[in-house]
Amino acid sequence: MYFQWYPGHMTKAKRMMQENMKLVDLVIELVDARIPFSSRNPDIDELGRGKARVVLLNKSDLAEERWNDAWSRYFEEKGFLTVKVNSKKGSGMKAIQTVIGEACKEKIERDRKRGILNRPVRAMVVGIPNVGKSTFINALAGKACTKTGNKPGVTKGKQWIRLNRQVELLDTPGILWPKFEDQKVGLCLALIGSIKDEILNTEELAMELIQFMQEKYPGALEEKYHMEAADDSYEMLKGIAKSRHCLVRGNELDVEKAAALLLDDFRNGKLGRITLETCQNKDENERQLRGREDGEA
Repeated sequence: MYFQWYPGHMTKAKRMMQENMKLVDLVIELVDARIPFSSRNPDIDELGRGKARVVLLNKSDLAEERWNDAWSRYFEEKGFLTVKVNSKKGSGMKAIQTVIGEACKEKIERDRKRGILNRPVRAMVVGIPNVGKSTFINALAGKACTKTGNKPGVTKGKQWIRLNRQVELLDTPGILWPKFEDQKVGLCLALIGSIKDEILNTEELAMELIQFMQEKYPGALEEKYHMEAADDSYEMLKGIAKSRHCLVRGNELDVEKAAALLLDDFRNGKLGRITLETCQNKDENERQLRGREDGEA
């Protein structure tokens, strides 16, 4: 499969972020804990140059805890303050205000010395589509400030949200980058739902997931769907269709429906805590990120 998705509104969104970056003190970047590397837009480092930075490992409840901890250390070694969060359930939210204060302590101290009191920290919330920015903001604010949805492209424009007297947040649309130099990155983004399913072959995508699961989490699919192991991914997909009674007229197996069901189960955590991407090879990660940046030049 070949993965690429960069609709026109993303160019406009990137330009808007560039124009508003001068208004903020802090960049809060959400990444998906299941794919912390692939869900980082390489544009953000350039756009946020010179700003205080926080990385949030969102949807951490869907990823293995040992890899959540390893990725936290990885980002902290790069100089980012890092918090594991689950925006839907609210875990990790209590730490955010403290981390924002820590990230911006120099700015707050400068204001104090100048006699400027109670000026709020202004933070831009950024990330790829469907990483959970709006859900995070709503959870942090304790109310529905922004639209949310389990699909990419819900947030269309910028929106300022005043959390309290200390912090204001700027919500931004999710943006990808124009070209995926490494198609493994595109695969990861497709699996978590950051690329529209409508432009993908969901059967092929599901078989990629099956292949990964059989290699890294053997037995998990058999246990979940009460089925026997099969020799190849397509036979496994047929087994899922049979187990879940995905049928079309004439009692034929509906593998397309089974593929959609499998992807939904993965995205919603029903297969267990799955990490698609580990940080064992840090040098390779850095090389790939440089390649992604060079690909946009």
